[in-house]
Amino acid sequence: MMDDPMRQTYRSLTDREEEQLHDIKALASRLYHHIDVFCDGREGALAKTKVEEAVMWATKYITGPKD
Repeated sequence: MMDDPMRQTYRSLTDREEEQLHDIKALASRLYHHIDVFCDGREGALAKTKVEEAVMWATKYITGPKD
């Protein structure tokens, strides 16, 4: 069980974790841009939201507690 479920305290990230975050966000940014250019309407908005959500979950995993 997690002692700090709201992550009120943070741990230092390793250089590898920083690199992983950068890579994920850079790739997601490219995808987001392509969706923005080629898709509009509700479908485009949903696709962009899902990219944002994917980045959020990946970030949560990378920055989460390591046992």
